[in-house]
Amino acid sequence: MTIDKVLLEKLAKQYQADPVNTALAGAVAKVGINDAALNNETIKKHSFVFSDETERGKITNQKSSGRCWMFAALNTARVDTMAKLNLETFEFSQNYTLFWDKLEKANYFLDSIIETVDESLSGRLVQHLLMAPLQDGGQWDMFAGILKKYGAVPKAVMPETFHSSNTNVLVSLLTGKLREFAKTLRDAHQAGQSKADLEALKEDMLAYVYNVLVKALGQVPETFTYEFRDKDKNFHRIENITPQDFFKEYVAWDLDDRISLINAPTSDKPFGKAYTVKFLGTIKEAKEIRYINVPMEELKGAAIKAIQAGHPVWFGCDVGKLSERQKGIMDLDIYNYDQVIGGYDHLDKAGRLDYGQSLLTHAMVLVGVDLDADGNAINWKVENSWGEKVGDKGIFSMSDAWMDEFTYQIAVPSEFVSPDYLKALNGDVIELEPWDPMGALAMVK
Repeated sequence: MTIDKVLLEKLAKQYQADPVNTALAGAVAKVGINDAALNNETIKKHSFVFSDETERGKITNQKSSGRCWMFAALNTARVDTMAKLNLETFEFSQNYTLFWDKLEKANYFLDSIIETVDESLSGRLVQHLLMAPLQDGGQWDMFAGILKKYGAVPKAVMPETFHSSNTNVLVSLLTGKLREFAKTLRDAHQAGQSKADLEALKEDMLAYVYNVLVKALGQVPETFTYEFRDKDKNFHRIENITPQDFFKEYVAWDLDDRISLINAPTSDKPFGKAYTVKFLGTIKEAKEIRYINVPMEELKGAAIKAIQAGHPVWFGCDVGKLSERQKGIMDLDIYNYDQVIGGYDHLDKAGRLDYGQSLLTHAMVLVGVDLDADGNAINWKVENSWGEKVGDKGIFSMSDAWMDEFTYQIAVPSEFVSPDYLKALNGDVIELEPWDPMGALAMVK
């Protein structure tokens, strides 16, 4: 069938037959679809009062960068630092971890190019690797690898720079250079150079990346001194400590005990199994990314138990779906799309994953939950990293139904995961293709 005059006349008559369309068209033209469809009754259901809450620090701001996964992880970790140092609030340097993430991602990419030199350049795998070798995004296990290898430092030790807060130009320039390096390595292989020769070339390439990162982000500290006053106004000085030791002493997490749970209810991913994603990582020598796929009730139950024990919970979701950014509300009924444009997509969660309609895009922190008399979640308290000008001074409210549909991952200590699911890590780990939706990275700005 083609779009001809007869069909166009039919479509026009159908539109004109409903006078409501004319009224709605004026509203949409004036304020846009979302504002025209905003459901004020749903807003009333979000009081931003929650029955169970954890401690948290002041709201942070990732600015024009896709470092949400870093901010969320460090905002989770800082609660333990605040307790150990008796602080009202605290902030880690996200610039410090960004530096190491970029350098390690460059190395991971170049290693992957060497590993795939015999693959077709036009094949899906190599084209996937070339797509975004140095983007800002990441997932929990990728950041755990950075913390384990490099530790963390207070923000004052390595503060923000222009390019840590505005990453687009830096990422674009380095991405172009990495693609050039990929061609150099593949051409060298075709010319008969050995793997050792390619590794030597790679070292020079990493020297270039390191040079640019120091100029853009600053020199990373090997040791530092941190001075502060605690909640009681007492002065303290921590002298000549390494970033690794600072993390070990003042966060003191067993990173191997932090378990990543996902909810991917697609037919190809049975619950109770552990999964990884090929060619997905930051630090080459780190443990492979591993998730346990669980039903949503298990994922939420683990999050509730962690919150009630005082542990904020890192989580990844598709923040742009049915979400009102300025008011900080994520709710399936926040917009009356049915009345204004004739409906939202009617795919279920599995269908959205299978057909590319939804995937993990953003990471934040669960710092509270509002439970009813039977212990069921009503709304969740979310700490975002978009500054205080959105939501309730940076805090978002997420309905439990929205969490069911658009939350895909959490990270919690193993004690909050049911043993029946935890045992999946002792079995075979199923490898997913690099382009699988569960390989998506949190990077919304």
